[in-house]
Amino acid sequence: MDLWDASKLSLFALFVVPGFIAIKCYQLFFPGTHRSASEQLVDAIAYSVINYALWFIPAPFVQKELSVGNGGMFHFFYHVAVVFVSPIILVWIWKCIRTSQLVQRSAPHPVEKPWDFVFRKREAYWLKIFLKNGEVLAGRYGSNSFASSAPSDEQLYLEEVWILGEKGQFERVKDRSAGAIISSSEISYVEFKR
Repeated sequence: MDLWDASKLSLFALFVVPGFIAIKCYQLFFPGTHRSASEQLVDAIAYSVINYALWFIPAPFVQKELSVGNGGMFHFFYHVAVVFVSPIILVWIWKCIRTSQLVQRSAPHPVEKPWDFVFRKREAYWLKIFLKNGEVLAGRYGSNSFASSAPSDEQLYLEEVWILGEKGQFERVKDRSAGAIISSSEISYVEFKR
């Protein structure tokens, strides 16, 4: 049995590639725990089969339309649209379903950590970061700030560090500061203000 035979390789690609595309797109929308490719192989094959199953009814009509005098369009459709584009669209539809208010009433949210849920919105906040050692860091989380996402450890880069007044108000930007990086292992909790 020759594993490198072209027909076997193309069959493998057709039943794995759409699934891997779907898995990688889902991980972009909802970062989470990282699994090796070998652990995802069965999932990739299952998602590929689902992708093809959804094309089962419309495929004969498309094949009839595209194969008449235009074999190039027929192959383009199957090799690009069904194998590469369709998994991306299906994941996007699944994302819309999973994050809808209707589904959120009865299913867990697909974003695993509140850290990712808040910071993925990329909104500007005034932050007070209460550290475990009792210190309070204040700053502005804006368009040039950054928060890590799962599966990486939570770290936060604030583009502006601010000095707090005696009553805890944001008084002024710290002189000559280019921001600060804070590790979640040092954080007790974070307070957000708009």
